[in-house]
Amino acid sequence: MLDLARINQPIAEFLARELVEVSVIFERQLASELSAVNALCMHVEHYRGKMLRPTLVLLSGLTAAPDSDALTDKHRTVAAVVELIHMATLVHDDVLDEAEVRRRGATVSHLWGNEAAVMLGDYLISNAFHLCSTIGDPSINLALGAVTNMICEGELAQLHHRHDYGLDENAYLEMIRRKTAALIGECCRLGAKLAAAPRPVADALHQAGIVLGIAFQIQDDLIDLIGDQDAVGKSLGKDLDKGKLTLPLIRLLATVPPRDRGAMLRLIDAADTSALRSRLLNSDAVDYARRIAANFIQSAKRELAALPESPARDLFDKLADSVIDRAF
Repeated sequence: MLDLARINQPIAEFLARELVEVSVIFERQLASELSAVNALCMHVEHYRGKMLRPTLVLLSGLTAAPDSDALTDKHRTVAAVVELIHMATLVHDDVLDEAEVRRRGATVSHLWGNEAAVMLGDYLISNAFHLCSTIGDPSINLALGAVTNMICEGELAQLHHRHDYGLDENAYLEMIRRKTAALIGECCRLGAKLAAAPRPVADALHQAGIVLGIAFQIQDDLIDLIGDQDAVGKSLGKDLDKGKLTLPLIRLLATVPPRDRGAMLRLIDAADTSALRSRLLNSDAVDYARRIAANFIQSAKRELAALPESPARDLFDKLADSVIDRAF
């Protein structure tokens, strides 16, 4: 992901300072009178990584209205809200996937058990909407509530399709549009809306965020199959363990000769990561998934190209490229 600290641009430096303020809001919201709750919340803070979603709220505001004054306290609050929602999904995902490692550290569920992790995820969600209500704009609550519903729908659809070896590419893309891309798109739309951008500008940024989010999830799914856990810093192979078909495997099954399909399905059913990794790398499945992700990135960049030139738009363009440049 794009490292703002390494980009020698005033806009990147400005965003980095804004993200510090967002972090303060995030931490203040989660502060509890109970030490046990604080310990869990302090642990989950290492999940936060590069804070893509808060960055997109702020960057979209600056892209829509290229003036640092366009960012308000509402932007910073919404940025903290979407990070709380995202953190909740990660904590719950680790329970569903039985993951032990996240951001090179032990997951909440691994350290404290599934019950604590489920309740912590619920606590993060409840705090997200409590914080959102302080903005005083019900339309923001409604928008983020609708997106949170979509995330749950995407996850439920994925659970329904576990071990469904007839899953096709369109169904897969619809699932990831809901479970990942919807929130990223809404981050971009709300950033523009809060900067009082015209509707066409907000719509363009919304669409850019959605296709960016689809590309992000395709890359994430590819990393889960062929990545290096030490390099990535989280448990890998969990999609395969749980019978989740992602784009590389969907492509592999669609192109394998009929005589080999049974053997391939047995490898998938056995979650034989090593054998499947070799099959994937010796087929066009990896390149195909990368190409589809790259196509979505180009779609995002076309949406951005229609907006007025500015340093913020240029930075957004670089961030889009970084989504599929993440190390394996």
